[in-house]
Amino acid sequence: AGPGVELGGAGPGSAQPVAAALLPACGSGRELSGEAAAREEEQEEEGEEDLRDGGVPFFVNRGGLPVDEPTWERMWRHVARIHPDGERVAERIRGAADLPKIPIPSVPAFQPSTPIPERLEAVQRYIRELQYNHTGTQFFEIKKSRPLTGLMDLAKEMTKEALPIKCLEAVILGIYLTNNMTTLDRFPISFKTHFSGNYFRHIVLGVNFGGRYGALGISRREELMYKAPVFRTLSELIFDFEEAYRRCWHTLKKVKLGHCVSHDPHSVEQIEWKHSILDLDKLSREDFRKELERHARDMRLKIGKGTGPPSPTKDRKKDVSSPQRGQASPHRRNSRGDRRPSGEKKPADSKAMPDLNGYQIRV
Repeated sequence: AGPGVELGGAGPGSAQPVAAALLPACGSGRELSGEAAAREEEQEEEGEEDLRDGGVPFFVNRGGLPVDEPTWERMWRHVARIHPDGERVAERIRGAADLPKIPIPSVPAFQPSTPIPERLEAVQRYIRELQYNHTGTQFFEIKKSRPLTGLMDLAKEMTKEALPIKCLEAVILGIYLTNNMTTLDRFPISFKTHFSGNYFRHIVLGVNFGGRYGALGISRREELMYKAPVFRTLSELIFDFEEAYRRCWHTLKKVKLGHCVSHDPHSVEQIEWKHSILDLDKLSREDFRKELERHARDMRLKIGKGTGPPSPTKDRKKDVSSPQRGQASPHRRNSRGDRRPSGEKKPADSKAMPDLNGYQIRV
C-alpha cells in the first residue's frame, strides 16, 4: 500500500500509518554486557552499521518496500518487547477496523532567489514532518559503502514513501534535498555519547554557508538535530551539540567528521564518513578545539584544490572546449577523475586529453 492510504487493519505494507500510531516510548535502553560493548566497539572501528540504539537492538528492513511478511511480524514482536504497553499496543493497532490517513509532506521546491538559510529551514521542516521512527525497525537500508548515486536513488524513494526515518536516513535525505545548493558545503558529523551504562550514537549533516556552520538532521531531542548556519567556527557548532547532550545528561565521548560531499547526484564516489576521529578521553579541551579547526581547514583546502564537491556551473564552463559527449551523465567523467588519494595533485585539464580525436572515437 502506498503512503497515506486508509487500510482496514494493519498488514504488511501499511508501515506509514502504523509507524505514526506507535508512541515515542519505544526507545528505552538497557545496559550492555562488557562483551557486547566490546563487540560494538569493534564493529564501530571496522565501519559496520551500528544496529543498537542506546543498548536496545533495532532491526533493518533489508527486503525493500512493501515490507515482506517475515519483517512485518518481526517488527511487531520487537514492538511488543520494547513498548511500555507491550502486546496490547500491537493488538490495538493491528485490530483496528481502519487507520487514519496520514498526510504526505510536500518535498520543498525553491525559487532561484530563495536565500540558502531559508532553504535549509524548509528542508529541515520537511525532515521533521516525516517524523522520527520509533518502531524499532529502520525501513530503509543504508549501506555507507554505497556510491553516492545509489544513496541518492534511495533518498528519492524516501520522499516517495514518506515513512518515518532515523538519523542516518535523515542525513542521506538532507544531502539529496540540498544537492542544488552548490554554494553550501555538506559533511557528516557523528557523535558517540555515554549515559547510564549505555553508549548512544547519533549522526547529523553538517553544513557550511558563507563561513557559518550549522546542521540538518532528526532526533528524539529537538536540540540534537537542526542548527541554523550561524556558528562562526566548526568548534562552536560541535561545542553547542556537546552542551545540548549535557542537558540530556549525556557525556560526549567521540566525534567523527567526514569530508564534504559532492553535489553531483550521479557521482560514483563514496561518502567519506570519518576523515577525522576525535576521542575526547584522549584530548584536552584546547586540543579538541584545535583538531576541529584543523578538520575545517582541511575541508577548505580540499575544496580550494578542486578535489572537493564539484560545482555544476564550473563543470559546464570546463566542458565548453571539450569534445561533445552524450547527455546521460555529463559529470561522471569528472567525478571519476577526482577520486584520488589525498595530497595527490590534480593534473591540468589541458594535459588530460592529448588525443581529442581518439577520445571522440572511444565515446
